[in-house]
Amino acid sequence: MRNDLRERRGETGESQADLAAAVGVTRQTINAIERERYDPSLELAFTLADHFDCRIEDLFHPG
Repeated sequence: MRNDLRERRGETGESQADLAAAVGVTRQTINAIERERYDPSLELAFTLADHFDCRIEDLFHPG
């Protein structure tokens, strides 16, 4: 699943560690999601979308 996580994080100036702490996961998890090596759980996807004040569909894209 493609995502805009790195771009959103860049817009806010957050590091991977900052984002990880804010949403309750490890920096490695954020890195894996950004590199599209790991698809987050639905709960984490909602948490990330909430963190960036957007819809899940705005953050994650199929294919």
